[in-house]
Amino acid sequence: MQELTLPRPDDWHLHLRDEELLATTVPATAKVFGRAVIMPNLVPPVTTVEQALDYRQRILAQRPADSAFRPLMALYLTQQTSVDTVRAAAENAEVIGFKLYPSGATTNSAAGVTDIEALDEVFAAMAELQVPLLVHGEVTAAEIDIFDREKVFIDTKLRPLLARHPKLKLVLEHITTGDAVDFVLEQGSNVAATITPQHLLMNRNDLLVGGIRPHNYCLPILKRREHQEALQRAAVSGSPKFFLGTDSAPHGQSKKEAACGCAGCYSAPAAIELYAEFFERMNALDKLADFASHFGADFYGYERAKEQIKLVRSEWTVPATVDTAIGPMVPYWANEALQWRFEG
Repeated sequence: MQELTLPRPDDWHLHLRDEELLATTVPATAKVFGRAVIMPNLVPPVTTVEQALDYRQRILAQRPADSAFRPLMALYLTQQTSVDTVRAAAENAEVIGFKLYPSGATTNSAAGVTDIEALDEVFAAMAELQVPLLVHGEVTAAEIDIFDREKVFIDTKLRPLLARHPKLKLVLEHITTGDAVDFVLEQGSNVAATITPQHLLMNRNDLLVGGIRPHNYCLPILKRREHQEALQRAAVSGSPKFFLGTDSAPHGQSKKEAACGCAGCYSAPAAIELYAEFFERMNALDKLADFASHFGADFYGYERAKEQIKLVRSEWTVPATVDTAIGPMVPYWANEALQWRFEG
């Protein structure tokens, strides 16, 4: 096979950041993806519909003229989020749902949730109105090993949450463990998950063996090989519960290569090619269209894309850096070869 056509894919988990960086991040995604769920962890966070719509306009201002890319805005869930805000979100077609960050779990999450149970009235409204909850699934207690934080969150927070609100529409984002795969499969059709390219293509050896590799550092952190293999099986299984979400997260090179480097992999410059690389390695290119273009749209209730994109078999090397207004950024898979190239 020398060419691969797909319905235009969607990215159901994306960080664009803001201001001058949008000139780089928006075109990188808009050239390939039809829609993307935009994460709200700015400083200050995007907590209201009005703030989300303002942010959306800043994104659209950087959208290429020939692109129909549609940013779908998530609101940042806090302890102060009200039922009125949930209702306002439900009434606005450009707001897709709420993002739950446990406070301190990842980049710009200090304003996140500290007491999930105290928000039960908000979750009840979300379940009633079918407003999705997008979850960064990790506990942050210092005594919990970083490699166990996803499983502990599932067992102590998510299972009780869904027991209290069984109709809540929930996406467990960037899953990293076999425990997460099993949890999603055990739930009804109202629960799904996104999977990133880095968690499909790498495990913790790629972070730690031969030296610490800061550009492979993300949160939730890469896990052991057996968990990677569980994610790989889920992605190619054909289950509609698993779909594409890059979690592409841009950071300046100086912020990553630091004594306390930040978490995030900037995969947008090669996102669809990275997924194609993985699906071909698994002899499952026939499953890529569903994973990348169909299942996410189905879950969120959007029409499937009709426009097609084309990938061609043509080896290329991901650039060492990307020049931006904040300085160079090192993309995920930098200096490494990929076998498929996006052609348009």
